[in-house]
Amino acid sequence: MGKDCCDHIDQGALNVARYRRVLWMVLAINAAMFVTEIGAGLVAKSASLQADALDFLGDSASYAISLFVAGMALRYRAMAALLKGASMALFGVWVLGVTAWHLVNNSMPVAETMGVVGALALAANTACFMLLWQFRAGDSNMRSVWICTRNDMLGNIAVLLAAVGVFGTGAGWPDAVVATIMALLALQGSWTTVRLARAELHTDHGHAHHAH
Repeated sequence: MGKDCCDHIDQGALNVARYRRVLWMVLAINAAMFVTEIGAGLVAKSASLQADALDFLGDSASYAISLFVAGMALRYRAMAALLKGASMALFGVWVLGVTAWHLVNNSMPVAETMGVVGALALAANTACFMLLWQFRAGDSNMRSVWICTRNDMLGNIAVLLAAVGVFGTGAGWPDAVVATIMALLALQGSWTTVRLARAELHTDHGHAHHAH
């Protein structure tokens, strides 16, 4: 793969420029959705909306890191992916905590707000997914960005199901179940990203060792 990169330097530079432009767009979408959803999640007392909002925040940071390392050496890109993997794990643990708090306090989420904001979040992530689709087979950094967005769409659909569940049952448990699933998805995504990044760091280290 390294040899392939060297053969297509111009093509690579073109791709990086396009990747940066797309990243700026998805960064703006995610930052706007974080502000919208965290407010709605707190007002609606919804753990799954707050989980989704934190996900948007994590993704905004993720895209910012990706912008910083786009076009850099593989080692730096793999290190950025490691950092993102760690932040996804942190997000997962945080969401589990918020969910437990809601369950202990028996708070009742507002289903209508969850539905409206969940639908808006799904539309935002679908736009990001379509923008990032062309980069889904890149290095661990590009792939982690795409994995995040794919997981986000599953999360958004889950929030909508939670809204229907809360509305139908008149209880808060569907919200807690979905928030827990989203936390576990984040932990699973974290493990995948860290594993890919570590493999790339190992490969890069092997190449550097070989060069010497």
